[in-house]
Amino acid sequence: MDPAGIKGLAQALLPWYRAHHRALPWRDDPDPYKVWVSEIMLQQTRIEAVRPYYQRFMQALPDVAALAAADTDTLYKLWEGLGYYSRVRHLHQAAVQIMQAGGRMPDAYEQLLKLPGVGPYTAGAIASIAFGRRAAAVDGNVLRVLARLTGYEGDVLAPAGKKELSALAWELLPQRDAGTYNQAIMELGETVCLPGAAVRCGQCPAQALCEARRQGNAAALLVRGARPPRRMEPYTVLIVLSGPRVLLHRRPEKGLLAGMWELPPLPGHLSAAQAAQALRQMGIPAQPVRELPAARHLFTHVEWQMTGALLRAAPFVPPDGFCLATARQLEEDFALPGAYKAYQRLIPALLSDPA
Repeated sequence: MDPAGIKGLAQALLPWYRAHHRALPWRDDPDPYKVWVSEIMLQQTRIEAVRPYYQRFMQALPDVAALAAADTDTLYKLWEGLGYYSRVRHLHQAAVQIMQAGGRMPDAYEQLLKLPGVGPYTAGAIASIAFGRRAAAVDGNVLRVLARLTGYEGDVLAPAGKKELSALAWELLPQRDAGTYNQAIMELGETVCLPGAAVRCGQCPAQALCEARRQGNAAALLVRGARPPRRMEPYTVLIVLSGPRVLLHRRPEKGLLAGMWELPPLPGHLSAAQAAQALRQMGIPAQPVRELPAARHLFTHVEWQMTGALLRAAPFVPPDGFCLATARQLEEDFALPGAYKAYQRLIPALLSDPA
């Protein structure tokens, strides 16, 4: 891989970016807090999906102090539907850490790396965009752009590929305006240098520098190793109604979806009668009503294969780790993971049905 041919990348990208970049709320005001929150939200999430969440989050928690003071349920409700909830937990932990250190966000790449949830890409983005530091921000889009520009034929997500291309990203940084340059190369990967056959080489401001375009193999070049298959986990999701309320369960503080409220799941695929019996052993006086349709949800490494069961219960005091919520509370106060969406959408109609 010879980087000499793309030394002029910044000169090609910066005028193009200034003329064609998308207007985004966190770009209009590159305040460190706003850049940080936006970059965390954008991890593994599309820009258009992030926009409304970002606006709502900023209205509710406009600065680091407000974020540090927020309670967990408020944070989860603001994040509800965005997924990857460990991101907002790390945001909160980092905000508390910043406030304990005096309330000022660190501005150096190495110091930003010490914040929970901040890796090399995010540290580089914050340091360069918000503070004008000369730091690279290397995400999947940047890896793809650099691989095509240099004709790199290895696996860009393997440790060796990431290391080599990340070193190139640092080498190519301009001495000034690194933040704008980082946004330009990311914008190129998000809008022009797209994966596979969707690539738009004819619109690329760096096409004259691109080895993949010269070879005519831009669509096929990018090599990525195969992902391991997801682990399959069967569950029965329970909708337990007691009068005008539905039973919720708090997940453990560590692990997948840590600390979130959920519709109680039981391992395996159970009938409504089997589910009711299991709950009665836990002190919940549930009676079976009927089974509910199957659903599934994909996490990065796990697939939940779910069936459902509807149960009813006479008034009772929920055991530790459980609570009862009205439909309004479920809408306004409790954040349930998207994994339960297929069952959560049934609840308002079920609560209004006395049968």
